[in-house]
Amino acid sequence: MKSALMVWGGWEGHEPRQCVDVFEPYLREQGYAVRVENTLDVYLEDEYMKSLSLIVPVWTMGEIDSEQSKGLLEAVRSGVGIAGWHGGMGDSFRTNTEYQFMVGGQWVAHLGGIIDYTVNIVDHDDPITAGLADFEMHSEQYYMHVDPSNEVLATTTLSGEHCPWIAGCVMPVVWKRRYGDGRVFYSSVGHVAADFEVEEARVIVERGMLWASRPDA
Repeated sequence: MKSALMVWGGWEGHEPRQCVDVFEPYLREQGYAVRVENTLDVYLEDEYMKSLSLIVPVWTMGEIDSEQSKGLLEAVRSGVGIAGWHGGMGDSFRTNTEYQFMVGGQWVAHLGGIIDYTVNIVDHDDPITAGLADFEMHSEQYYMHVDPSNEVLATTTLSGEHCPWIAGCVMPVVWKRRYGDGRVFYSSVGHVAADFEVEEARVIVERGMLWASRPDA
């Protein structure tokens, strides 16, 4: 049976528990045995961690100690998939560069706060984004430092209204990558649970979780 671990915590402004509530039922519907935790100590359970199909971290900022980090990263390197969104995966553990290397990016700014912006699908053949059109968000538009090895599936273009020197910058929004033998999926959309009322934003994460899951688990 497929198994997923969802770990929530950190900054409450991103509604981590509420976001778990959006996607936990979906994973169960897809046949996953889902365990939900709000402590990073679960990453110390080495045998359990490496038995998983999928890890879904929902933990903005905070601190992770060396052993917790080792447990998480070794599980992904061993072949366990990881999938997440917004600050729950892309702004966790700001001093842990190996974690950021695994994710493929790190949040650095959301210019203008809550604004209207467009997400542009750039890969219409990938199973995560196939059949989806560009869509509008009223939320935080993340400016990120990103890994050039990411396989980018969707982008957004910065207007420069709030920072003129980045006008026209095309910023990755959705990507996938590898970390060791593990599949990594990330979407910067999802500031709060209500963001996933936008169908495209929700579907991209649902498909991303399925893609990231270890194929043989």
